[in-house]
Amino acid sequence: MLNYIHTSDGTTVDWIDLEDEHERLCREQRKLSRKVHGSNNYEKQRREVAKVKRHIRRKVLDYQHKITTWLVREYDAVFVEDLDVKGMLEQSHNARNKQDAAWRQFITLLEYKAELYGTHVVQIDAAGTTKECASCGVETAKPIWVREHSCPSCGFECDRDANAAMNVLQRGFSELGLGWPESTPVETALPTDTTQVSTKRVIETGSPTLNEAASAAE
Repeated sequence: MLNYIHTSDGTTVDWIDLEDEHERLCREQRKLSRKVHGSNNYEKQRREVAKVKRHIRRKVLDYQHKITTWLVREYDAVFVEDLDVKGMLEQSHNARNKQDAAWRQFITLLEYKAELYGTHVVQIDAAGTTKECASCGVETAKPIWVREHSCPSCGFECDRDANAAMNVLQRGFSELGLGWPESTPVETALPTDTTQVSTKRVIETGSPTLNEAASAAE
């Protein structure tokens, strides 16, 4: 997962860096493994491990609060993939990062805040969003390490996540029963440049001018 959020208008948001926290957790867990189970030192170290885990959970929650607040303030509609998180954890070598993302927690926060701000949130079937070409609809299989979408049928090329975000956007509009403008979906919503937003720049503020829609993919 290179980005936590990739919108159809070209904005990407990094996931929070938890490397230092996980290194500390591993150190504290190793210390715990060397203690005699049931001893005072064991209980003391067990509480230290729990403290680090609690810190990680709070850091994740705080970051998700900031992202979801930004999304519902910035967009009139947010379409997100209905991800099979359990399946991803079982199959992926990068399971720790996906687990940290706490996708279901993110969706819960997003839906709650959407009600407060009058924003539409729709979960979209994630099947084929990375394979299907956002321009012509032809599916092309690609392994996870291939980060560019290049359609052999129509020649459309873009970032893999941008293509997936466009497909999520199209499915979201269909779910809401909304029609497209006169130009094609790709011409309307897919930008030529991508705006990268680092974790440090995610703050609880939003644009006073709402855009039409956003989609979060992968």
